[in-house]
Amino acid sequence: MSAGRVAVVTGAGSGIGREVAVALLGQGWRVALAGRREAALRDTADAVPESASSALVAPTDVTEDDSVAALFAAVRERWGRLDLLVNNAGTFGPAGSVDELTPRQWREVVEVNLTGMFLCAHHAVLAMRDQDPAGGRIINNGSISAHAPRPRSVAYTATKHAITGLTKSISLDGRGHNVACGQIDIGNAATEMTSGIARGAAQADGSVAAEPTFDAAHVAEAVLYMAGLPLSANVQFLTVTATTMPFIGRG
Repeated sequence: MSAGRVAVVTGAGSGIGREVAVALLGQGWRVALAGRREAALRDTADAVPESASSALVAPTDVTEDDSVAALFAAVRERWGRLDLLVNNAGTFGPAGSVDELTPRQWREVVEVNLTGMFLCAHHAVLAMRDQDPAGGRIINNGSISAHAPRPRSVAYTATKHAITGLTKSISLDGRGHNVACGQIDIGNAATEMTSGIARGAAQADGSVAAEPTFDAAHVAEAVLYMAGLPLSANVQFLTVTATTMPFIGRG
């Protein structure tokens, strides 16, 4: 059912993005692997050697409109359409409360986590609305931090709350173009980006405690479910966490 369908995955060089891209390739999708590090993207493509012809390595800076436009133009040139955007690229940025973070540090996180997701969604919807047949799906990577912050995470938390608004707006505005949009909020998937959490993470009471994690492959399984639905159905929000992580009752 998925064979021949076309996806773009941002942040595909590592972590959740790599897991999702490998899972999609394994299910017969044609996948554009977007991220800043070409070597890391090639490693992702090499993880599914039998699908080499189905992977497009596309070095991309999601904060630059010209770079994002070139990504989606390359996808249309190679495969002629776009069925799915997994809007995943993101950064924690430096730790800091609102009085500690510099304006420059704030802008750097906002540019990747919010502007980058907007730019990718912008070009994805343009492609999806104009193709024949029209339509497609966008899955935004939110976070548990779209619901509850960690200490000293003002930029990351603010951008992830904003992604929820972006998701809702795309979901509403996309109806006329047969574009569905949902959000996956992930808590403590084990990746390079979250490796410190298993060793010890700052808690709201000022303590530091190791937190449980879970296999990031389960996130990819959830994305496959969301992506596999017909466009007449949508998972608007899905939360997947380590069962005993301090989220319910956090703080």
